[in-house]
Amino acid sequence: MRALFSALPLLSLALSAPVLAQEDDGAAWWAHVQILADDAMEGRGTGTPGYDRAADYVIGQFKALGLKPAGVDGYKQPVDFVEQRIQSDRSSAVLVGPQGDVPLAVPGDLIFSGGGGPVPESIDAPMVFAGYGLHLPEVGHDDFAGLDLKGKMVVVLSGGPTTISGALKSHARSERAQWLAAQGAVGMIMLVTPKQVEIPWTRRVALAGAPALYYRDAALRETRTPFLGAQLDPAKSAALFAGSGQDFATIAAAADASAPMASFPLALRLKAQVVATRRDLSSPNLVAVLPGSDPALRNDYVVMSAHLDGYGIGTPMKGDAIYNGAFDNASGVASLLEIAKALKASKVKPKRSILFAIVTAEEKGLLGSRYFARRPTVPQKSIVANLNFDMALPIFPLTSVTPVGYDQSSLGGVAQTVSATMNLPITPDPFPDRNVFIRSDQYAFIREGIPALFFKYGFKAGTPEAETEKAWRANLYHSPFDDLNQPVMPAETAKLNAYVTAVTLQVANAAERPTWNEDSFFKRFAK
Repeated sequence: MRALFSALPLLSLALSAPVLAQEDDGAAWWAHVQILADDAMEGRGTGTPGYDRAADYVIGQFKALGLKPAGVDGYKQPVDFVEQRIQSDRSSAVLVGPQGDVPLAVPGDLIFSGGGGPVPESIDAPMVFAGYGLHLPEVGHDDFAGLDLKGKMVVVLSGGPTTISGALKSHARSERAQWLAAQGAVGMIMLVTPKQVEIPWTRRVALAGAPALYYRDAALRETRTPFLGAQLDPAKSAALFAGSGQDFATIAAAADASAPMASFPLALRLKAQVVATRRDLSSPNLVAVLPGSDPALRNDYVVMSAHLDGYGIGTPMKGDAIYNGAFDNASGVASLLEIAKALKASKVKPKRSILFAIVTAEEKGLLGSRYFARRPTVPQKSIVANLNFDMALPIFPLTSVTPVGYDQSSLGGVAQTVSATMNLPITPDPFPDRNVFIRSDQYAFIREGIPALFFKYGFKAGTPEAETEKAWRANLYHSPFDDLNQPVMPAETAKLNAYVTAVTLQVANAAERPTWNEDSFFKRFAK
């Protein structure tokens, strides 16, 4: 935790701060991060005064750069939500079986999710185990085949066969709750094996107190009927399989080997009482445009995105309750501001317009970007590409880049051309099972058929850089310690910003719009 300004002087600065000069050492980028991740922003929780202060700062920078408003209310595109907060101290869960009841502490053992839509007030449901929980008839794989899902609590395990592409598995997971609800299931419990754990369970419990959001407009929601999502402590997973004739240790070993997985009814029922409070709130996306220079192309848009929201004020850890979100994702917003400045000053002007979308509620399930992608402030068909920044992690030297998704569309050719020119080789995603291509805001655009790239520092698995990244995730990710006191390499981010600026210019000035590769799974979304 680190405070640079008191709240009132900070707001004044937000409204009047001059545009900082671009520096090769990344000083201007870091200055933005210092303001956006200051304690006065209170972690930028969606719908909070801290988020609004951060939004004022971003709008001030848009104005100083001469970017034109492109929202529905100036630079703002308000998004209406319902905030749903699980009252853990009043909620309960118990496994009921022939060998007796097994109480589960909420949230110590079982974490209820309040996202997607309203949660049911109570559940008393038989349980079924559905393997990896993948419904993929297009490749002949269906973990739900032969299971009666109606009225059931469905238990699924992370992972999947290596014979199925990561893109296909990722998409199936992203659509799973909606599909299960349509089959009449009442909820889903997600399990991970001990080897799959990246974030300590204690951290997940600390985050469980944060409220969830879903759209006020029911037509936009993930589920239309009450549905309960939950995560179980890996140390408690074995209890679910009591009396089933199956052993979780054996199942976990199979999952770690990506082996085929059986699906079967469990011998237990889940009885749960879920107490939640709800209130309406709104939080804006921020949208600005740099108009294109070519009259024939300026009505096409390259959308650059980064999420402004963070976890706000949450469960204290070592006495600190402000989840500053310096790298996740003040860093990404700062990069977009610096790229906007570079594009504005460039002698080579973008022919297509560049739309800067600083979105809300990413941490609540990509809600801000999904709203913008579905209801954009420009005609959807005019959006040719999305280039997204989220948590690039400037914690080791930038010797290569990973533009996630470069193998899915013609944007990959642009990324490779710029990489060769700048001597920044492309490194494939070292951890494809993390499914990052669907876990940040670019996926909202992908679902609408728009080709996208997601920019990360490049590194290979098994290297010191990989260990540094894993340690950051284990110790700082989604915690109060993602703050201004951690080590940072601003000059390395300046290199990444320059790379993305060059990619953006090439996309904006290309004769043809980007297209999905013929063999890309995501081509099915093209409109």
